[in-house]
Amino acid sequence: MTDLERMLAEQAIARRITLYAAHNDAGRWDDVAAMYTANGRMSRPTAPDAFIAGREAILAAFQARPPRATRHVVANILVDVADDGLTAKASSQIMLFTGSADPAGNNLPIASASPPLVGSYADQLVRADGVWLFAERRGSLDFQPAG
Repeated sequence: MTDLERMLAEQAIARRITLYAAHNDAGRWDDVAAMYTANGRMSRPTAPDAFIAGREAILAAFQARPPRATRHVVANILVDVADDGLTAKASSQIMLFTGSADPAGNNLPIASASPPLVGSYADQLVRADGVWLFAERRGSLDFQPAG
């Protein structure tokens, strides 16, 4: 893998992580689930050891969530692409703001009922047909919410 290929892969993966947050905030659950391999698995930062396995199960888990408005702020994305250019590991930090969904269309600003959560993701990705997919996303909380 050349330096340019590595840099392009790192950029594509960083964009993928950011796009994941955007799809999540927009409630585009089909798009979120499509970012995983067929047998990919994920855990939420609030339940890091409770993995949800398989694209269909991931989709169902997102669809089962109660309506809410969210904004994920993603930072400190670090990517390590394997020399073969087919697998990678990434880490990132998130800050999650939540509020009650407005039935009229999530008009901003939204009142937040709780303090933001600060957490991390540890990702394993694979490249399939030129697209980086999550094989695993493991979330964890970095700061425990008070209360």
